[in-house]
Amino acid sequence: MAEQQTLEKIVPVKIEEEMKKSYIDYAMSVIVGRALPDVRDGLKPVHRRVLYGMYELGNTHDKPYKKSARVVGDVMGKYHPHGDAAIYDTIVRMVQDFSLRYPLIDGQGNFGSVDGDGAAAMRYTEVRMDRIAEEILKDLDKETVEFVPNFDESLKEPSVLPAMLPNLLINGSSGIAVGMATNIPPHNITEVIDGTIAVIENPDIAPIDLLQYVKGPDFPTGAFIYGREGIKEAYLTGRGSVKLRAKADIVEEGGKNTIIVTEIPYQVNKARLIENIADLVRDKRLEGISDLRDESDREGMRIVIELKKAANANVVLNQLFKHTQMETTFGVNNLALVDNVPRTLTLKETIECYIKHRQEVVTRRSMFELSKAEEREHILSGLIIAVNNIDDFVNIIKSSSSSEDARNALMAKYELSEAQAKAILDMRLRGLTGLERQKIEDERQALLMTIAHLKEVLASPKMVLDIITKELAELKEKYGDKRRTVIIESSGEIVDEDLIPVENMVVTITNTGYIKRMPVNTYRTQRRGGVGVVGMGTKEEDYVVDLFSASTHDNILFFTNKGKVYSLKVYEIPPAESRQARGKAVINIINIEPGEKVNAMIPIKEFDDSHCLFMCTEKGTVKKTVLSAFQNIRSSGIIAIGLSEGDELISVKLTNGEQEVMIATYSGKLNKFSEKDVRDMGRQAHGVIGIRMAEGDRVVSMEIVQENSSVLTICENGFGKRTPVSEYTPHRRGGQGMINIKTTLRNGGVVTVACVTSEEEIMMATMDGVMIRMKVSDIAEIGRNTQGVRLIKLRPEDKVVAVAKVVSETIEDEI
Repeated sequence: MAEQQTLEKIVPVKIEEEMKKSYIDYAMSVIVGRALPDVRDGLKPVHRRVLYGMYELGNTHDKPYKKSARVVGDVMGKYHPHGDAAIYDTIVRMVQDFSLRYPLIDGQGNFGSVDGDGAAAMRYTEVRMDRIAEEILKDLDKETVEFVPNFDESLKEPSVLPAMLPNLLINGSSGIAVGMATNIPPHNITEVIDGTIAVIENPDIAPIDLLQYVKGPDFPTGAFIYGREGIKEAYLTGRGSVKLRAKADIVEEGGKNTIIVTEIPYQVNKARLIENIADLVRDKRLEGISDLRDESDREGMRIVIELKKAANANVVLNQLFKHTQMETTFGVNNLALVDNVPRTLTLKETIECYIKHRQEVVTRRSMFELSKAEEREHILSGLIIAVNNIDDFVNIIKSSSSSEDARNALMAKYELSEAQAKAILDMRLRGLTGLERQKIEDERQALLMTIAHLKEVLASPKMVLDIITKELAELKEKYGDKRRTVIIESSGEIVDEDLIPVENMVVTITNTGYIKRMPVNTYRTQRRGGVGVVGMGTKEEDYVVDLFSASTHDNILFFTNKGKVYSLKVYEIPPAESRQARGKAVINIINIEPGEKVNAMIPIKEFDDSHCLFMCTEKGTVKKTVLSAFQNIRSSGIIAIGLSEGDELISVKLTNGEQEVMIATYSGKLNKFSEKDVRDMGRQAHGVIGIRMAEGDRVVSMEIVQENSSVLTICENGFGKRTPVSEYTPHRRGGQGMINIKTTLRNGGVVTVACVTSEEEIMMATMDGVMIRMKVSDIAEIGRNTQGVRLIKLRPEDKVVAVAKVVSETIEDEI
């Protein structure tokens, strides 16, 4: 029975408890053994093992390079059995001068680039320790740190390095653990040492006062830190956000501006940045760039961005900062291991932890050196006794049968220790000369002074701190350099408008939706009746339907048939390079949806409460909304009026709230009423009835009544007329209105109604593409209840489809 019993013992375990325990064990293993740096030496285990492996190989800065593969193999076989890729990637990063502020390894060969190119295979590259790395390992052989067994307990490795340098701060660190991450920026060694000495000299220094020593992160790629608030927050709390900007200069060459980028933010891939800029230019999200090239070489980085002649360089640069990685944010998370526990540390706490580590290192080093000095002094004391009694010592040695007998005899007669007696027996005859005897005496006296000093150091914490301060000052003298990253004050976010000079522009819009802007001085001022200047090289079917003068900082509101409104600043309208330029299609500069058509454009200087926007839809609905309601318009547009199914917004006018409105329909009706009859409504309201129409009728025009004008009516069969405004008596909103024109089979339905003066001109376009331009004064002025006169002779089946007032690009005295 006993033989049948198994030696196995099965213990039932709840799976959720086992998973919880196992996952916590795994998480702590990643946190402590892989992802987070130790606050004392600023290294993760893999970095520490690489440096220690190179130290053991004697691969120092003054020795020849060794193959990277040899170092990787040595480190993997002895200390880090996690794969050669992880070790080599670590070595590569410690070589790259664009990754580490102070590289710890000196590499020979291809170790990658800021363009994101990978390093060559480890069999092709060679490495040796950089000089500065040896400061981190200094005094490792003096029992300054604890050594622990390696993974298979066949060797010992240091649990931490002595780190004469404050490596965590000067080189920073980044890593993702389980449930936590660290992102510590690099700093300037001079500033960090000044800050550390300040804490040593005044342990009660206020954390905020440390900022006068440690100004902020100092990245290996230079660039600018924009603003100090993020730095302050990071240093005082351990977490913060630092805004980085590329170093870009605007240079004028051959009448055109060029942006030269010589430094980019930390950890930005240059090749990807250039590709991103090119994509934005291609997608027309970035305007004003004519050429882009990378002229970087051995001398340094140089990205050249050529601009178009009309482009504002400051605005383009601001857009580059806004839309590309020429401006990035470095999220500081100062998380490190303190006594193997992850902690988020302030700047002062980080420095204090480093000082505490150095106190322990200096103390242990002093104890080691004291022990060695006392051992040597003990030996020298014995040698002096031997030299002073040399004849007797020689006789004792000669009369002894063995070295052991001689040693015992010397120890018994002169009360020497075994070590002293052994040293005397090992002494060479030349030590008996007078010169050698003096050397022994001098060495002993020097040792006695050293012993006294070391005992004093061990008894005085202040002397330990003085030694740390002195060593730091020497390191500052040896490795100190100037800041690479310049910190500039931020006065808040710069928007494009801040960079645009305030100047008057002439904005022109064509019937086919092309828009352009040009400085007012491009046009010459003429008296009324002048012939004007050529303003736009339009296609045959293009003509200017609107022209106004506006400041670069003014807004233009674009209303679409879907009831939405979009907004652009005048400076956002692409400038025309010449008067004859056609301009750009409106649909390409605002984000309208498929099927949307711009039906009204209104320039706005100020969004006040004393003006209103009066709207009318195809089904006769009207709405009045105060202008200030349209102050904040998203780039994707906002709703200007709620539309019922099948309805469209056809017209929008800017009013003062007390004007008269005329609404004209396809069947020849017109309703004239005061806009006071319509109360103010919110943006998304559907409005109220402006005119009641018969089945199948629709609104074709809405106009604001102008004094001393006449009402022009054009029908689809080419007939039209003018009627004095005085013949239209005001009615109430919502009525059927009055007859404006008799619509018959002869003249057809109404195409448009407009308030005109005799000085103006109109353009008519037909379905077949025929266009005719005529003076308003050539159109007969007749009564309301008439059919009008023939204005254009049409071919059978052709119809007038569009009519617009033509605006001459003559800048009058009043503009």
